Amino acid sequence: MISATIDSGATAWVLISAALVAFMTPGLAFFYGGMVRSKNVLAMLMQNVFAMGLISVLWAVVGFSLAFGGTGKYFGNFDFALMKDLATIESLPGYTGDFALVIPVLAFFAYQMMFAVITPALITGATADRLKFSAYIVLIGVWAVVVYPTVAHWVFSPNGWLFQRGALDFAGGAVVHINAGAAALAVILVLGNRKGWPKEAMPPHNLPFTMLGTGILWFGWFGFNAGSALAANGLAAQALVNTHLAAASGMLAWLLVEKLRSGHATTLGAASGAVAGLVAITPCAGFVGGMSPIIIGFVTGAVCYLALTLKTRFGFDDSLDVIAVHLVGGIMGALLLGLFSDTEVNSFGFNGWFMGGGSGLMVDQVVAISATFAFSFVITWVVAKVLDLTIGIRVSAEDELVGLDQSL
Repeated sequence: MISATIDSGATAWVLISAALVAFMTPGLAFFYGGMVRSKNVLAMLMQNVFAMGLISVLWAVVGFSLAFGGTGKYFGNFDFALMKDLATIESLPGYTGDFALVIPVLAFFAYQMMFAVITPALITGATADRLKFSAYIVLIGVWAVVVYPTVAHWVFSPNGWLFQRGALDFAGGAVVHINAGAAALAVILVLGNRKGWPKEAMPPHNLPFTMLGTGILWFGWFGFNAGSALAANGLAAQALVNTHLAAASGMLAWLLVEKLRSGHATTLGAASGAVAGLVAITPCAGFVGGMSPIIIGFVTGAVCYLALTLKTRFGFDDSLDVIAVHLVGGIMGALLLGLFSDTEVNSFGFNGWFMGGGSGLMVDQVVAISATFAFSFVITWVVAKVLDLTIGIRVSAEDELVGLDQSL
């Protein structure tokens, strides 16, 4: 049964947005695929595209239900397992009153599924060149059932404890980027560094691939952020404009700092800066306006470039800078939202510190950042460690030398 309150325009926009977000995962494959060495490009493409298969099925079986089922503060339940009743129910727990859905629940299911797919795929950039494919399958499978739905319930479900506390995350700064970034750090601490890193140069093999991936990600991100309005309205328009401006200013900031520090502005820097801006605006997209997205993107682009030094300082090999861009970018976005959130843009949010709201929202943002990081890091580290002690998480030294395209 389809409710009479369904808005056909909103439904069309969410379905289009779901397709845009789905397109981001192959875009991510090209983005990462161009950055690895040529002997590992097919392995990188495979890991990302495989996530579209495994995570989608797990989302239908149990993931969606754990994220959006039930009324618990900390965990969902199995009410919607195996897609039970999704084609007939009119709403979801907590989605009442001002938060009532005006789209079919199946459209919401599809849209959220694309978020669930790309989030564990982000981890592959940190583990590039050395992660065993069988271990990757188990890792992201467990992660998609245990970690992602739990954090999504905390932040996205109106019943979740972080949502109820007042933490804001419009489109997944914590759920997607901090979550995946913390997991990436945990996995590489178990996995170890690539052979030869950091002494051996490991330049990208195909930057045109990376730039193509950047364009696809930028394009898809309009669905990622503006689609999160769940309606074709002014808020979606604001989120779309914010998304583009943050990407643009993030690119400019990265290139400026890169030029000042190294003497050269690079093609890879342009791609990385744009993505850093996109990451930062993700939690903010529907809560800020005016010049705020430009400031958010610019500050984050500069900070993420400077964060590249973390891996050499602490000795962990984050192959394609997932931690510097997604973890640090996600944290920056969540914190800057605590400064720039504006109820004139979205009355369902709260004013940030610079908008006269005091420190309350910033405290809630710090709690959300800390809880997401701690949960994702600890669970992922345990899963990775168990895999390392059982089936093994890393390819052999010989396979790594030959390259994963041939050895796997």
